[in-house]
Amino acid sequence: MSAEATNPEAHPEARPELRRRGRTRLDLRRLGRAALLGPTSRDRLPDAIGHVAEAHRAHHPDADLSVLRRAYLLAETSHRGQMRKSGEPYITHPLAVTLILAELGAETTTLTASLLHDTVEDTDVTLDQVGEEFGDEVRFIVDGVTKVEKIDYGAAAEPETFRKMLVATGNDVRVMSIKLADRLHNMRTLGVMRPEKQARIAKVTRDVLIPLAERLGVQALKTELEDLVFAILHPEEYERTRALIAAHAGERDPLPAIADSVRTVLREAGITAEVQVRPRHFVSVHRIALKRGELRGSDFGRILVLVGENADCYAVLGELHTCFTPVVSEFKDFIATPKFNLYQSLHTAVATPEGHVAEVIVRTRQMHRVAEAGVVALGNPYATASTATGTSTATGASAVAAAPTAPTTSTTAAAGAGVPDAAADPYEERVDPTRPGWLSRLLDWQQSAPDPDTFWSVLRAELAQDREITVFRADGGTLGLPAGASCIDAAYAQHGEAAHGCIGARVNGRLTSLSSPLSDGDTVQLLLAQDASSGPAAEWLDHARTPAARIAIGSWLEAHPDRAMATTTAARAPLSVVGARGGGANAVADLPNAPVRLAGCCTPVPPDAVAGFVVRGGAVTVHRIHCAAVAQMRAVGRTSVAVHWRATADCRVTLLAESFGRPHLLADLTEAIAREGVEVVSATVEPPVEQRVRHSYTLQLPDAAGLPALMRAMRNVPGVYDVSRA
Repeated sequence: MSAEATNPEAHPEARPELRRRGRTRLDLRRLGRAALLGPTSRDRLPDAIGHVAEAHRAHHPDADLSVLRRAYLLAETSHRGQMRKSGEPYITHPLAVTLILAELGAETTTLTASLLHDTVEDTDVTLDQVGEEFGDEVRFIVDGVTKVEKIDYGAAAEPETFRKMLVATGNDVRVMSIKLADRLHNMRTLGVMRPEKQARIAKVTRDVLIPLAERLGVQALKTELEDLVFAILHPEEYERTRALIAAHAGERDPLPAIADSVRTVLREAGITAEVQVRPRHFVSVHRIALKRGELRGSDFGRILVLVGENADCYAVLGELHTCFTPVVSEFKDFIATPKFNLYQSLHTAVATPEGHVAEVIVRTRQMHRVAEAGVVALGNPYATASTATGTSTATGASAVAAAPTAPTTSTTAAAGAGVPDAAADPYEERVDPTRPGWLSRLLDWQQSAPDPDTFWSVLRAELAQDREITVFRADGGTLGLPAGASCIDAAYAQHGEAAHGCIGARVNGRLTSLSSPLSDGDTVQLLLAQDASSGPAAEWLDHARTPAARIAIGSWLEAHPDRAMATTTAARAPLSVVGARGGGANAVADLPNAPVRLAGCCTPVPPDAVAGFVVRGGAVTVHRIHCAAVAQMRAVGRTSVAVHWRATADCRVTLLAESFGRPHLLADLTEAIAREGVEVVSATVEPPVEQRVRHSYTLQLPDAAGLPALMRAMRNVPGVYDVSRA
């Protein structure tokens, strides 16, 4: 982590306009000198962390700061003599990281671990010493953010470090909170690095850290990281956006006047609310510019309305939509349906009489805190009600002893992950109540990706999924899946490797293909084959979205190369069986000497209502009256001819049978048809797709009245789930 230190004045991202408004810019050089030289009495905090203590007390007035003093003294003593690349004392880095977390409202245990987060990695302090002094909880968090040794892992050190960190995050989300704050400070001070190293760090931040910040709901860190990455990877677009913002600063901004109007409306309605104008950050302005082309004055910010209770949010919404013109397409209710990263708010947009359109966000103050700080705002997720304050969450082993326990839902140990032995691991039997579905899925599939390159590439692909859906299982449970997931993904999420034998699915009660994408709220029933030797088709990889499904399918195909080849049948020609005898049409057209053909698109049979049309060559083609081709024939001006059925009852019809693939299926279907006294004129079997087979039969029936019984007999053949007219 020390490798990412630089001069904070050497890069444009360090400029004040990119930082959150209202944040005091600290002189880290002065703090560093105070840390090394300033005397500290034994009964008060060192001057160097006074800002941290002040920010912490603002969120936790009753916090016991003595543990921070001890952690700071250990960190300062351990890092003494170490310097950052910019020439600053190294202790300024853990101080800055801890201040970021303190401003977000992190509890004392997180701040203690933050002060110590580099001691094990960069000094002679050991994990055991950290545990003895500060307890197992701080020890675990510090271990979680400590990099693996590059001498042991070589080029795989970075992906294995992230694997270890994510596994630790599965047991304690505070691990990732510290990592995000650590990366933010390093990105703020990246200027003295070589350009190629800046770009490499920025790309990892963009692909991994920013998506993780989004998923954990830490918007305050995510937005600033986005701006810093934007400036490094896209300097030209960054400069254009900066110029747009600078030009707007010199113009009249309509948002303050709109905010005043909103205040007046809410005051007259008797709603107590705080109304703010929130400027957009650089990347947000850039996205709006790409979306709309020419920016309006109100596009450079949004109006934020903060209220006390959930009901007040809807009261505010009602007043806004009554007194202003709402833009209906912009309304979103994230209170009734929160985002998967804990985010809750009402979003709308209103137009003023002057023609300005302003986006408005309405939320409670608690929602605002969670929207800004995400999981950091939740404090210690393991503390009981009596230990939920900042004072008691940093007491090490005592806090762990008070934590609730529950059976773990996901294995969270990985080779080389550095998690303490189960016998000494206080996290072994407890589950983070804030752990979202995406993190549980990640912890599951990473166990099947021992190769670091596979893990690294799949991790980036997983984090690129920016939305999540919830589907219901047939047994009443739920599955959390990324948006765009298919029935294949649901199968592996529910059944693991047993999903290799999945042969079909019902979505909302209707049979569908395994490749069908799922929507939020769907109910999925997965059908598994009884044959234990069943395996996935290679085509499944084209429709699998989750890493767990892709890794499991790929592993099975590698282990069964012969079976994998057998499932790739798309290029194979359909199997056709043609009978020896053809049948004549039993329809008669009121056109002397004209040949009559029954249309293959709808295969009419007595007593279907039919219509005939003269086609090229003078022939009459007969369609069922509701066939789509009838409207097309009339539209192009084909001559209509009256058609009636002969007295004879025999007829020819084409039936489609859809089924799950299995041995002897064609023979069983043919036998069922023969038992009904029906002659097979021709049969076509299409190549199986996702273990589903489609059969097409042209049949000669002695009596059209027997058609319903024939279709029932075909449906009763095991594996056949639908029979229909062509």
